[in-house]
Amino acid sequence: MKNKLRGKNARGHDLKESSPRVLSSAASRLNQQPTPVITLLTDFGVADYFVGAMKGVILSVNPKACIVDITHDIPPQDIEAAAFNLLAAHDSFPAGTIHVAVVDPGVGSSRRPLLIEARNQFFIGPDNGIFTYVYHSPAGRKSPGIFELTNRKYFRQPVSPTFHGRDVFAPVAAALSRGVKPASLGTRVADFFRLASLQPEASPDGRLMARIIHIDRFGNCVTNITQDDLTAKMIAAGVTLQLKGKSVNSFRNYFAEETGSREKVFAVWDSAGFLEIAATNDSAANLLNVHRGDSVVVIKG
Repeated sequence: MKNKLRGKNARGHDLKESSPRVLSSAASRLNQQPTPVITLLTDFGVADYFVGAMKGVILSVNPKACIVDITHDIPPQDIEAAAFNLLAAHDSFPAGTIHVAVVDPGVGSSRRPLLIEARNQFFIGPDNGIFTYVYHSPAGRKSPGIFELTNRKYFRQPVSPTFHGRDVFAPVAAALSRGVKPASLGTRVADFFRLASLQPEASPDGRLMARIIHIDRFGNCVTNITQDDLTAKMIAAGVTLQLKGKSVNSFRNYFAEETGSREKVFAVWDSAGFLEIAATNDSAANLLNVHRGDSVVVIKG
């Protein structure tokens, strides 16, 4: 009789060699289980321990978590920049993704920690307007998808009053990725703090009153104008963008398109679906001397 391969388990008991069929079945079940995706977006930078500590807490709760860095280069305390980057990035991820966004100048104060269900994904972070752009329900409408995080059972203890990213948001995200229901993590609330709406306003004379909502590292000026506000038919009929006393009349399909226009500054639809003002191999923000929040007036015809 052939000897069967044996070993010892953690308690010293004999272990028989598992059959290939059993191993194959276990591997198959493991491969079928979706890996939870948790993204991180912060203003922490990468020079300090903050991001690493958040990842350590997540992996301590759920070693299978797949952690993706959206960015940690949000300017310090810049909630609007965080809100835009979260909006631009989130729909590149699969349904069920958990986004942890921490730009939190009010950490330790009475501002609420939140979990929001929106667009078939989850968003966790401070109640300071950071989720305004990814959640477009009417202000004040009661929604079962907004929770104030109140169950301290899922927090890392003790909770530091200066690092909720590590002690509140990271462990809650990990718990959610392990199947804990949102209702177990906190209490439903009716609404949350919001930044100014992304919707441009129409003036009585037919002009569209928009604004710059983001300036990227290339100096491209992203406006809050979408193709619902400014259609291809409107552009074909003639449109002028006015900002800081200057006019932009040239529209391109991509940055290097040759249009025959001598104008260095032009408008183009960006990858997030917004109209941005750009310049050929230069910073449109510097050329136009504009900043985030500056108005952009759209004159049709």
